[in-house]
Amino acid sequence: MGKVRNILASKGHTIFSIEPDETVYQALELMCEKNLGALLIVERGKFTGIFTERDYARKVILKGKASKETLVREIMSERPITVTPDTSIEDCMKLMTQSYIRHLPVLENGELVGLVSIGDVVKYIIEEQKYIIENLEHYITGH
Repeated sequence: MGKVRNILASKGHTIFSIEPDETVYQALELMCEKNLGALLIVERGKFTGIFTERDYARKVILKGKASKETLVREIMSERPITVTPDTSIEDCMKLMTQSYIRHLPVLENGELVGLVSIGDVVKYIIEEQKYIIENLEHYITGH
């Protein structure tokens, strides 16, 4: 099974982030523009948390707050579960499943280097299984 670094090598290290003092509305605009389910929160160059669609649904809409007046800092998830580039894809799947989360920030030596989503993990597993099946078919048929 591969590692997080394999996913980042194919999808890239692009990080979409927002400051915690921006409004939830501004965060949602960026998420919509970039077709994202989560944004990383970076304050003065330091990773401090994550803001997800789930945070919005549970901490803004259901609480009757206004997204144009609520700051990201008020509802973001601080100290989220993180992984490193050397974390196995299998461990990512376990973390996501057991913790009911869909995004894992990737840190290397304390620095933010990417974000892995459940979609990234599933895509990697499918591609890996396809590769194994093709190799087994070649082995069995001799072609």
